[in-house]
Amino acid sequence: MDAVLIVDMLDDFLKQGAPLEVPNGRRIVPNIKIILKEARNRKIPIIYVCDSHLPMDGEFKIWPKHAVEGSKGAKIYNEIEPKPEDYIIKKRRYSGFFQTDLDLLLRELKVNRVLITGLLTNVCVLFTAIDAYMRGYDTIIVSDATASLTDEDQEYFIDYIRNTLKLKAVTTGEAIRIIQGKEPASQGEP
Repeated sequence: MDAVLIVDMLDDFLKQGAPLEVPNGRRIVPNIKIILKEARNRKIPIIYVCDSHLPMDGEFKIWPKHAVEGSKGAKIYNEIEPKPEDYIIKKRRYSGFFQTDLDLLLRELKVNRVLITGLLTNVCVLFTAIDAYMRGYDTIIVSDATASLTDEDQEYFIDYIRNTLKLKAVTTGEAIRIIQGKEPASQGEP
């Protein structure tokens, strides 16, 4: 079974003037909406993997204060808000798997393949993808439904994901075909 992961599509990354604004992130919202619609039509689990930091979080030594649990900035972007049947996993570090229930949830849902969307391709998407692969999930990055701070970072890390990690990176159109069961997608062993 497939699952769609939506990583860090939060107000503190997407709203204009936000502490860690990713302007390129707003460009991927339409593609994520297309993926969400198809996944919901096919009853594929949708899991929002969201930064949810404590006020004194150690990550704030590296990054500006953002996505503090309970703050307005920690809210999921309104254009892609979850539905009651969707899942939300809160995380305090880059990987959606690190000290969260994501792996347990995926196993309980009998998921063997994840399609990863969201922010930032070179940080949280990358670490979540690596950890998914290391846990045995068929891992697919949707390249035009993920974003980095710059186009150069996006291009570099999609290339890195494909050529160094040997994970599959697909477009939204290809992701839709995968969700529909029209295109096999697998990768080599770790």
